[in-house]
Amino acid sequence: MIASSQENYLVTPEEYLQLEEQSQEKHEYINGYIYAMAGASDPHVTIALNLAVLLRNHVRGSGCRVYMSDMKARIESLNRFYYPDVMVTCDQRDQETPNYKKFPCLIVEVLSDSTEAFDRGDKFADYQALESLQEYVLINTKRQRVECFRRNEQGLWILQSYTSAQELFSLNSVKFEGTMAALYEDVVFAS
Repeated sequence: MIASSQENYLVTPEEYLQLEEQSQEKHEYINGYIYAMAGASDPHVTIALNLAVLLRNHVRGSGCRVYMSDMKARIESLNRFYYPDVMVTCDQRDQETPNYKKFPCLIVEVLSDSTEAFDRGDKFADYQALESLQEYVLINTKRQRVECFRRNEQGLWILQSYTSAQELFSLNSVKFEGTMAALYEDVVFAS
């Protein structure tokens, strides 16, 4: 959800983390540059919360952790920090970093008009650098549609789409199956 660059100078990852800890607004970090994040719509927030609750209940007691939009994903090899809408990590090494996670198995972005191209393009390309990532999911806010990209054994990303015509959707990385009705509960689509 990048809006615009807030700084005209490069900052280190360590400086970014310090600034972010003191900031009242969230910013993403791309190779030395800091970008303010845009706000989210009611459908966006509702979908993200619905999924986070469903996943939290599912992974409870498993050692996996579910995070919402306030936890950063760090892509160290590309010098990036993003705030996914929902993220799951089952890697114990992520307990060592309280302000970001480096080993997620699942990342979910809820689409909006201002971020859809970035979420589908450069951000997805960046997330692919995370060796732990097994699934990248895009959720539509205009109609019931879930696009699940899964990394196969050859390292290729395979798309499986779910629509309102299907009752269930699956997230294989965390062995989760949910209903489209629960995911989109309380969402009012614009006419």
